[in-house]
Amino acid sequence: MLHFLIAFLIAGWMSPVTTQPSRPQPPTRDPHAPGYVEATELPDGANAPVDHDGNFILGPTHDSAPEATIHAGVPQGRVIVFTMHSEDSRFYPGIAREQGTFGTPDPTNPAKLVVTTSHPAPWTRTVTVYVPQQYVPGTAAPFIVGADGPDPLLFTVLNNLIAEGRVPVMIAISIGNGGGDAQGSERGLEYDTMSGKYAEFVEQEVLPRVEAEAHVKLTHDPDGRTTMGSSSGAAAALIMAWYHPELYHRVLSYSGTFVNQQWPWNAAMPHGAWEFHERLIADSPRKPLRIWMEVGDRDLYNPNVMRDGMHDWVEANERMAKILAAKGYRYQFVFARNAGHVDHAVKEQTLAEALEWLWQGYPRATR
Repeated sequence: MLHFLIAFLIAGWMSPVTTQPSRPQPPTRDPHAPGYVEATELPDGANAPVDHDGNFILGPTHDSAPEATIHAGVPQGRVIVFTMHSEDSRFYPGIAREQGTFGTPDPTNPAKLVVTTSHPAPWTRTVTVYVPQQYVPGTAAPFIVGADGPDPLLFTVLNNLIAEGRVPVMIAISIGNGGGDAQGSERGLEYDTMSGKYAEFVEQEVLPRVEAEAHVKLTHDPDGRTTMGSSSGAAAALIMAWYHPELYHRVLSYSGTFVNQQWPWNAAMPHGAWEFHERLIADSPRKPLRIWMEVGDRDLYNPNVMRDGMHDWVEANERMAKILAAKGYRYQFVFARNAGHVDHAVKEQTLAEALEWLWQGYPRATR
């Protein structure tokens, strides 16, 4: 027994320090804390107005909006599902990080994570396409591309909003990720990389399949194209539009991972998506983007081994709101009390309002 215990301890000491860290309980943040943006407190249960830009604070009660449930008599769209495989992709041959491992900060650079357990691996993903009943075959439709699909809540909300003429008759495309999470994973590579590659993958490999499988035609007008996501998927949504504004003008973000999570490390963008509010937005001409963002008061705070000062989701989103305002962007920022990371109750409360605000200025269908 003693020999076994000694061997066990030695094995523990000699194991690489790459185990997935446990996430500490995030603190509850005050939206009026020093350095945060000035924001309008809303009555508990109320959403931000669909005809106003700026910063808003939701109360602690998050009941589902009426548009988040199926209603009798409302036309229901059809849903088409198809599968994509890594062997057919020119953009992403596939990687994976070994289960139960993470990485270690570079001892010479705390903003750089060293991951030694990532290796080539195939992926399979599902793409789910929503086509509203009101779509006229052969016409070029506006659409929304969402990460981490499928997203049945989005489809339900669109059924109701389209029926009421509050948003355009649009296609919704929910793309499954390539697997895993964060640095060293396929999902992290796709969503957190600061480049136009993921948007190009969607444009060249996903959208043609959508048109063929769902028998629809998608608009090429960037004003009729929205990107959407949660967490790293939200970072991907902004990255898509930022690097390809000729493709997308509208962005919807829940708990956006605008933090230092890019991997592999890139000297040109050493702080990953933190660069957006650190320098990119401030130092670039204003792009024709309309952006809706949400963060929860208990959103992520230092959820991994890195202690680089760039892993606070609330601070990152507050900084985003501040720089977007300074640059004159059309944006709406919602700070949700009593809410965690990608809080589903908050999404059920706000998604209809977010979509209606986001599509302001785009022609609606006549009822």
